[in-house]
Amino acid sequence: MPSTWGKIFKVSTYGESHGVSVGVIVDGVPAGIPFPQEEIQKDLTRRRPGQNDLTTPRDEDDLVIVESGVFQGKTTGSPILMKVNNKNTIGSDYDEMAHVFRPSHADYTYSEKYGHRAHVGGGRSSVRETIGRVAAAGLARVILERELGIQTVAWVDSVGEIDSRIEENEYPLSRDYVDQFPTRCPKKSSNDEMETLIRKLRDEGDSVGGIVKAVVKNLPPGLGDPVYDKLDADLAKALLSISACKGFEVGSGFQGTRQTGSRHNDEFYIEDGTGKVKTRTNRSGGIQGGISNGMDLVVRAAFKPTSTIKKEQKTVNDSNQETVLKAKGRHDPCVLPRAVPIVEAVINLVLVDAYFYQRALQPKWFLKYANLESIPNQ
Repeated sequence: MPSTWGKIFKVSTYGESHGVSVGVIVDGVPAGIPFPQEEIQKDLTRRRPGQNDLTTPRDEDDLVIVESGVFQGKTTGSPILMKVNNKNTIGSDYDEMAHVFRPSHADYTYSEKYGHRAHVGGGRSSVRETIGRVAAAGLARVILERELGIQTVAWVDSVGEIDSRIEENEYPLSRDYVDQFPTRCPKKSSNDEMETLIRKLRDEGDSVGGIVKAVVKNLPPGLGDPVYDKLDADLAKALLSISACKGFEVGSGFQGTRQTGSRHNDEFYIEDGTGKVKTRTNRSGGIQGGISNGMDLVVRAAFKPTSTIKKEQKTVNDSNQETVLKAKGRHDPCVLPRAVPIVEAVINLVLVDAYFYQRALQPKWFLKYANLESIPNQ
């Protein structure tokens, strides 16, 4: 079961939803980098369950434990192991699911592929697997911020048929601002409508999906590679690897297919005062030919409704018999609020790996765009 991502900044996650712990091993981190454990903990706290009544009531503090790769507050260059212990597990909630497949869940496909699965909590298919990625991305985020000035902010752009109605000139400037809203939709009128819908469906034993949008600012040109390692292709794979994510688009995405080339093309110009190459519009979403062009990276990720619901559903069991399932347990009626920090995390993992690769490939690029004063051992 492949569990590793990255060419240089390599991330290997481990653990199941109801196992002893979940975590990550990060390899390829240079020595001497101040280790931002407090920032990593902030990111884990943002994605933890039990934040409010819109999420699963499972209560976990998700405290990170660093077991290797850090000495006297700095990275040593060796693999960094971070883990979070599972505490609030109720395995009996899943007894019936040991033999019955939840509709639209990974139960059936895991069973067919491996012949043996951890049915308690969904095992590796649980969103709890993302703890390792969020922990690794906390380090990635700080490196990107310090060395390149990159800022990644995501928010809930829609829930069900309710749109955020946030225009390009209204994009939120910080994660802290987004977090002020229970749904993480940073527009009060839309947030209130989304809250009402999520609570209604929760009380009915149902669920709802939606879209997370993210913007990355200060991304320099030159990250990503042509053909098979395009930056947008890597982002698509990373985002679609998140549980419940079913769609990805960059820039104008599918709406761009409704425009002509003369209207869709982003015209170049030279920015006054800086001499930098810019585009007057950003329908490319910051990526052209699989390589960042220096404009804001803009992506959207679609998440389906949570599969495990408390309404009765027709299904089958592992004896090839038709049956009915009314699931028990604690589950998110809407994954979108907690998906926001996870989307930011996987974006930052892709970007830090692309940055380290470009840094090794093109020293002149590195000298041009990196903040050398903030980088150890230079």
